[in-house]
Amino acid sequence: MSNIYESAEATLGFISSPCLTKVELRVACRGISDRDALSKPDPCVVLKMQSHGQWFEVDRTEVIRSSSGPVFSKIFLVDYYFEEVQRLRFELHDISSGNNGLRDADFLGAMECTLGQIVSQRKLTKALLKQGNTAGKSSITVTAEELSGNDDYVELSFSARKLDDKDFFSKSDPFLEIFRINDDGTESLVHRTETVMNNLSPVWKSFKVSLNTLCSGDHERELKIQWECINPKYQMKKKNYRNSGVVILNHCKIIKMYSFLDYIMGGCQIQFTVAIDFTASNGDPRNSCSLHYIHPYQPNEYLKALVAVGEICQDYDSDKMFPAFGFGALIPPDFKVSHDFAVNFDEDNPECAGIQGVVEAYQNCLPKIQLYGPTNIAPIIQKVASSASEEMHTKEAMEYFILLILTDGVITDMADTREAIVHASHLPMSVIIVGVGNADFTDMQILDGDDGILRSPKGEPVLRDIVQFVPFKDFKHASPAALAKSVLAEVPNQVVDYYNAKGIKPKCMSDYESTRTFSP
Repeated sequence: MSNIYESAEATLGFISSPCLTKVELRVACRGISDRDALSKPDPCVVLKMQSHGQWFEVDRTEVIRSSSGPVFSKIFLVDYYFEEVQRLRFELHDISSGNNGLRDADFLGAMECTLGQIVSQRKLTKALLKQGNTAGKSSITVTAEELSGNDDYVELSFSARKLDDKDFFSKSDPFLEIFRINDDGTESLVHRTETVMNNLSPVWKSFKVSLNTLCSGDHERELKIQWECINPKYQMKKKNYRNSGVVILNHCKIIKMYSFLDYIMGGCQIQFTVAIDFTASNGDPRNSCSLHYIHPYQPNEYLKALVAVGEICQDYDSDKMFPAFGFGALIPPDFKVSHDFAVNFDEDNPECAGIQGVVEAYQNCLPKIQLYGPTNIAPIIQKVASSASEEMHTKEAMEYFILLILTDGVITDMADTREAIVHASHLPMSVIIVGVGNADFTDMQILDGDDGILRSPKGEPVLRDIVQFVPFKDFKHASPAALAKSVLAEVPNQVVDYYNAKGIKPKCMSDYESTRTFSP
């Protein structure tokens, strides 16, 4: 299956899309062997990143003299993309005294991983390898920390009382403006409230504004809000003039906005599930024209899409066990049609070991089933939603579910699917649908909320957009990494939107890391 992984792992080169998240990586090593009985090594770590199958140096640490357990002060700053497999290689070199170059340095070992593995564990420790073997007892620890701007916002509510009446035939129509004072002393309008008609004691609607907009994230920055409304003309003319009314701040609350990495580094796991279309329209798997045909050297579109998306999601699941289901087939032993059967035929435990396990279960089940129909996906959405519902009741950010549906045609249970998606939009769950083959998928676009709000047959709108649909044929001549990037790009925002809307904070590392185990 190496061809599948080689095609799925192909990268897009150095990133051209804008990066919203940067990550700091700190490096330390332990157990580095001494050069000899009289001298310790002078270690330096070189960070490399893979592009088009080649390793390119990104940066390197300082050289620490005579140390077998260096803690480097150099911080690597890298761009982070959830939707891409970002392969990293940390090389440890012994730089001889008086020479900072690598040409004459001794190679002490290396560690390869993905950036996703580091951020999902926050602190990753692995043995250093040299020519495929462990380099003595030496190990490297990489710690990740997000470097982000201030995305917090403030919620404000104002009212006023006893304002002057400015109209002859009715009461005034007041509104409120808030300005911030810039560094150069000028003023910038931050917010203008709505106008309250015919009212001298208005209560304006509460509003939210980001701290960046309000004060550039500077809590000490001066704001200009007129508390006592002073009219200079009245002040000069009237001896006993006090004010023209008073503005009251009723409510002020700074609300912390957490990022995707806040949740991932706080222990949130991505629970990845795949559902595969086994309807008759795919063609007989024994025929080379079938979408399910297993070519000995070239993976079919189902496998390409499965591996491309699964390879990324697996970094965020500690046990690397993935449920895999099929729909639209007649299954043994009684060969009745099923729309949510376990691909490994173990209904009590539909999980497969790693993405490779899903691939093998898919290939093994093809000769045992009969492709049939119709194309119903509501049952599998409801099955995953049931698990997501249990997680929702915990009111903790520990599991977020991603369902990947691979199908070759327009679904036949559109009404039930719309109902299932609207229900799922209230849960910690996202749905990715990849259309395989050359069918006309125009009707499937209704499920993706990009062109409008999806509604159930009863008219209930989705709470949030959780569906991403793409036809595989749009990526036929691109690397599978491009497909993964397209379908997964919205997931981080979907995760953040769900937990922030529920008011669920990330868990602290200390709450879970002592009991958390990871598969290699």
